[in-house]
Amino acid sequence: MPTPQFVLDLRQKVGHDQLWLSTAMGVVVDEKRRVLLGRRNDTGNWTLPGGIIDPGEQPADAACREIYEETGVVAIPEVLTTISVSPPITYPNGDEVQYLEYCFRCRVGGGGARVHDGELVEVAWHDLDVLPVLGPATTRLMMTALTADAAAFTFSGLGAVLGQGVAVTGLTGDS
Repeated sequence: MPTPQFVLDLRQKVGHDQLWLSTAMGVVVDEKRRVLLGRRNDTGNWTLPGGIIDPGEQPADAACREIYEETGVVAIPEVLTTISVSPPITYPNGDEVQYLEYCFRCRVGGGGARVHDGELVEVAWHDLDVLPVLGPATTRLMMTALTADAAAFTFSGLGAVLGQGVAVTGLTGDS
């Protein structure tokens, strides 16, 4: 699916300046324990299927929709495995973006793996011991999803978030 209309509308107002957007993706695992990957049209990189969450859309719904739009596979989200923030990205056209990422481990509910829109040039199931070259972020998301029972997230610590002078009770038996 091309860039959502709400993003195009925002771009008319902010130009190429950085947008903060949310995205949802899935580590889709089939009955043979293979993972579904797509090779991107714009970069040629292999990645997890997913995309931008529409305004008001639930992240799991977006993951299901995006996986189907890109790959033709009906994916059923089972576990939210990662909530993370992408590094800042600058696209070839100059648009800057940073994503709040939701990654789900999904099972197959139907459909067949194929290129289903213009975002991917190749879609395939991959054995975990014979994966194509993946970027470090994709590898981390995939490995976390395959082993997690609950969402993994980064927490910088109370001092970093609230400042060193904030009193915290309940950590040393104080009430």
